[in-house]
Order: sequence, then C-alpha cells, then structure tokens
Amino acid sequence: MSKLLTRTTLLLAALLAASTLSALAYPAPAQAATYSAPLRTAVANLTVASEIRTGYDRDLFQHWIDADGDGCNTRYEVLIAEATTAPSVGSGCTLTGGRWFSYYDGASWTQPADLDIDHFVPLAESWDSGSRNWTATQRRNFANDLGDSRSLIAVTDNVNQAKGDKDPREWLPSVTSVRCRYITEWVAVKTRWRLTVDSAEKSTLTSLAGGCTNVTVTVTYAI
Repeated sequence: MSKLLTRTTLLLAALLAASTLSALAYPAPAQAATYSAPLRTAVANLTVASEIRTGYDRDLFQHWIDADGDGCNTRYEVLIAEATTAPSVGSGCTLTGGRWFSYYDGASWTQPADLDIDHFVPLAESWDSGSRNWTATQRRNFANDLGDSRSLIAVTDNVNQAKGDKDPREWLPSVTSVRCRYITEWVAVKTRWRLTVDSAEKSTLTSLAGGCTNVTVTVTYAI
C-alpha cells in the first residue's frame, strides 16, 4: 500500500511540475494598458519632438481594408457606426437611407459620397510624429483604427480637404463650440498611439486646453 501511495504522490508531483512549466512557457496575454488624466495633464504629458516628413508616402499606410471580411471596408464601417439615422446596407456594402452629422461644420448629409472619413490625426502628421518608425502592420492598424471611435470620423468632404494634414495650430473646426471636443480627441489619438507633438503644436494645445473645464482623456494604448 505504501509503495502505491508513493507512486501516486510522485505522479501527482510530476503532473504539477509539468503544469507549472507549461504556465511559464505560455504566459497569459497581457491586458492592454489604459491611460486616464485631465485634459491639461494629458497635454502636458505629450512628448515634444521635431517633426520629420522625410520618406512619407500615403501608400505606406494600407487603408480601407475589410478586416472582418463582412464586405464593408473601414470607410463603410465608420459610416454605419456614425449614422444618426441607420442606413440600409445592400450588396457590396451600398448604403441607402442613412443620415450623418459632421460636427466640424454642423452640417447634415444623406449621401455617403458627401462625406470623407477623416483620419483624426492625419496620416502625414502621424508620420511626422513617429509612425515613420513603425512596422507596416502598425501603420495599417493606425489607418484602420476601429478600436477607438475618435480615430476615424465622418465629416463633410470639403471640410476634411481643407483640414488636410494640419495640426490644431494650423486648423480648427469652424464651429467654435466644438473646439474643446476637437482638441480632446486630438490629444486622445496622439496618446493612444504614443505620437509626439512639435513645440508649436503643444503650445497651442496647452493654450486651448486652458479653456476646457472638467474634461478627462481616457484611452487604451494601441501600441
């Protein structure tokens, strides 16, 4: 009986050891880190660095992919998500019957063709601010970021074209009442993707944030 108990004990010990080694070899995936701070603090925490445009090419950012294979690419996923009146989704992700509101200029639209999907922090600005050092996969993820509703936004097409690749020092929405929202979302996206700001950009953000009360920036880091 004692030999049987001894063998059983040894077997259990071996199984426990194997289980422990397996856990060490295959650690549980880390949880994505979250950041939260008052807007003024979040602005202060942005790293200042000179912008570098050398080597930028929009084609380095693969965008408007169909990540989930449902027939609707990123552009249409944003249009569906942001519609104030939900559209019908037809073959080839054709959208009909929807309605959208562009908060930059306060305009409403019923035709998807009248809207652009704005990369809130423009692709070129992201390159200047650090994405030039990313992998192709990271740039693709940035260009199609559906993980944070602030990263991509449907806005009036000509307004988006006027914004271009400008930062808040160079361009702000014409509707002054939404400017606190705009810079909060700008800071959120820059923080989420760990992008830098140039000194003039940070100065503008600091000044504008001073007029925005009770605003908190909360993001989950993407990189």
